[in-house]
Amino acid sequence: MEHIRTGKVKEVYAVDDKTLEFVFTDNISVFDKIIPSQIPRKGECLCRTATHWFGLLEKKGIKTHFIEYLPPNRMRVKRFNIIEDYDKIHEDTTNYLIPLEVICRYYAAGSLVDRVKKGKIKVEDLGFEKGHELKSGEKLPRPYIEATTKLEAHDRELTDAEAKDIAGLTDADYEEIKSTVLKIDEIIGAEASKNGLIHCDGKKEFGYDENRNLMIIDTFGTLDEDRWWDAALYEQGKTVELSKELVRQHYRKTGYHAQLMEAREKGLPEPDIPALPQDVIDEVAKLYADMFERLTGEKF
Repeated sequence: MEHIRTGKVKEVYAVDDKTLEFVFTDNISVFDKIIPSQIPRKGECLCRTATHWFGLLEKKGIKTHFIEYLPPNRMRVKRFNIIEDYDKIHEDTTNYLIPLEVICRYYAAGSLVDRVKKGKIKVEDLGFEKGHELKSGEKLPRPYIEATTKLEAHDRELTDAEAKDIAGLTDADYEEIKSTVLKIDEIIGAEASKNGLIHCDGKKEFGYDENRNLMIIDTFGTLDEDRWWDAALYEQGKTVELSKELVRQHYRKTGYHAQLMEAREKGLPEPDIPALPQDVIDEVAKLYADMFERLTGEKF
């Protein structure tokens, strides 16, 4: 096999011109930074969790790029062309990775709350009445779907018009992506609720095959891409993070996140991300293993 790409959390190999092999590492990243710490067996957790969701989607008739799982931390998937020049993507382009990350939010959490406070998003956009004071943790009146860039150095928030333009999508194409996201999240949410979990939000990626059939690609429904809360604790008014958000919160508390955002806004050199302390590494490793069992019903 030929090694073709090192991602933030996985290595990508070309098996042939139609097949890729993903090798999930124990790396962890936040804010587009790879943390210089390893989380034991995290790669296996991600790979097995994603395999679980791919299997459920295939049974529901939703097309995916998944081919097979290779224990403990590898999977083979369909290969798509990666086109970094947006001008070369058109409405009739086939077999390509759609250069978007599509995020669907069901609750007020994380960066969404920050953006509303800064006036970047209006509460009316989320389905609330004008003047509503958004509270962290509250359920949104309707799902809020947005897109960011996939292939740029840092994720860039896009309007729907910008997303369609750079990805070669018609209005109908973009609506199909949104409706597919909602179908997938309905499956995820139903499974999660059986295990006492709330699916708060998550991101997904897509591609078009040779016949321009939409397929979900990469991974989703894991602790890296999605946010989860404990349902029983939520009923008590507590939003306990059961995802990679735990790590983001660590860097917010230490002040690193504020330093990084300031550097990016001012165009200054970005500070290196510090390693995680051992107690946080241990906590995160246990969380990934425990959540694998709660999400899939399987033993880790």
